[in-house]
Amino acid sequence: MESGQYIILRDTSRVDLSEPFSGRSFTLEASRTAEAPTPRIDIESLDTRDLFDLRRDPQVVSIAPPMPVALIEPTASEEAQQTHDQLGTTTWGVSVTGAVDSPFTGQGVTVAVLDTGIDANHEAFKGVQLIEQDFTGEGNGDKNGHGTHCAGTIFGQVVNGYRFSMAPGVQRALIGKVLDGQGRGGTEQIYRAILWALDQGAHIISMSLGMNFPAQVDDLIKEKNFPAPLATSKALENYRANVRLFDKLADLVNARNALFQQGTVIVAAAGNESKRNIDPNYILSVAPPAAADGIISVGALETPGEPNNALKVAYFSNTGPNVAAPGVKIYSAKPGGGYRYLNGTSMATPHVAGIAALWAEKLLKQNTTVNRLELSSRLIGQAKKDRLAAGFNPLDVGAGLVQAPVN
Repeated sequence: MESGQYIILRDTSRVDLSEPFSGRSFTLEASRTAEAPTPRIDIESLDTRDLFDLRRDPQVVSIAPPMPVALIEPTASEEAQQTHDQLGTTTWGVSVTGAVDSPFTGQGVTVAVLDTGIDANHEAFKGVQLIEQDFTGEGNGDKNGHGTHCAGTIFGQVVNGYRFSMAPGVQRALIGKVLDGQGRGGTEQIYRAILWALDQGAHIISMSLGMNFPAQVDDLIKEKNFPAPLATSKALENYRANVRLFDKLADLVNARNALFQQGTVIVAAAGNESKRNIDPNYILSVAPPAAADGIISVGALETPGEPNNALKVAYFSNTGPNVAAPGVKIYSAKPGGGYRYLNGTSMATPHVAGIAALWAEKLLKQNTTVNRLELSSRLIGQAKKDRLAAGFNPLDVGAGLVQAPVN
């Protein structure tokens, strides 16, 4: 029997108890004990018989083949030629979300960015404790620039009086490098990075990436000589298995948070595959991992200009996200120094992660802990739709503008 590589999600806190007379076994879930779930990711080579046996293991929560992952590719790139003096005092994202008027800055909150790494020497991150972990084998740093831009939007420091981040008060950031210089990685790295961020005490995990379905189809055609229909079917099966694994991992994370009374919210980009500029009905749904249960999906908004009160859904933004945020002409840091503009739900996601840090600071000051459900409800429940321009596609109604706490 042919064997293959599989990602196995285990909850090692589960106990296997056997009834002595019937021979039947059952699992005592961690939720029924005082012990918190203990998720673990393993990679094993398995054949069909191994898979059958493994699914009977009470500690095994989910199994999925590895899938390629790629950054949510920005739709445009433009160098920022203006100086901070010429730009004013804040970006339009900081202004329209209300972050500029919030008394909170993310102080005391730990944010994790799972992306292409970071340029730790950039002036935007001066004074921030950056804890880097490479999951790609490429080494720390950012050869792509996507991760540096996203991190800058979340917690970049005020430079020469100019604010371009949502939460400049964040002083501890976890940088999980899960994508290489070409913006490529795999689901295994994502799962491991999420667990690492949890162990490091992340309150918010930000992911501007998605599963690369076309890449898996191509791999199956080239490496295994599958005909296109079979490769597509197999890739779809793997795709569904990874979505289920994301769902199960989120369930374990949430159960663990409930027992520890310490919440972790995961936000992820909805994807840039829609083409409203070609056809108003050319819209795709939220892509995994943002589509998984327990993850807050983020769409992108654009504005025709000041005073930023006639927002509309960006033409590329996938439909049906939980919340939306500025995602067009977003100014942030680039590796090697300097700044640039990028467009995408990748750019909207760190806006939401930063706003989440502001809400988390407020909850920490009120309760000394962050409750995941409360933090999620504040992000989604406070999102406003009244600033969206009339006439946008009704299928995008769910994309309300995320709002910062103002008191």
